[in-house]
Amino acid sequence: MAVASRGERCLLQALLVIAAGFFIAGLWLPVATIEQFYIFDNTISIASGLWKLASDGQLILFVLIVLFSVVLPLLKIAVLGRLLFSKELFGRQQGGQTLARLLELMHRYGRWSMLDVFVVAMLIVGVKLTVIADIDTHLGLYLFTSGVLLIMVVSARVSRWHS
Repeated sequence: MAVASRGERCLLQALLVIAAGFFIAGLWLPVATIEQFYIFDNTISIASGLWKLASDGQLILFVLIVLFSVVLPLLKIAVLGRLLFSKELFGRQQGGQTLARLLELMHRYGRWSMLDVFVVAMLIVGVKLTVIADIDTHLGLYLFTSGVLLIMVVSARVSRWHS
């Protein structure tokens, strides 16, 4: 097991805090404005899109997107935070080893779930639109995507220390 230098650990702690902020802001800030017939426009965020799926009865899609695009990344942030802000990177006690195993599983399978499910959800929204529609992207989309990518970078680096 490699040990992280103090500077690298501080950098990853800062990146994790930034990633968490980007991710959470990206959930609530507008990601797109959909304009139809040059008259009607609707600005949506990830949170409002999820709410719309639930209220429209699309519960399976709602659960899948919430689980893989919201819950899993938040769990990953929590595990990374616990590991990066503890006294030892991977404590010798049972809790530290359990967290390290959980991080490894999330790193291995989490990279497939976060961006892919979000892209599929955006595709579904796009397909449901009428032919005459225009979509403008907003800051929320870029913050969410940046947060997910930063989480993946931090996770990959911490996983290398563990292996």
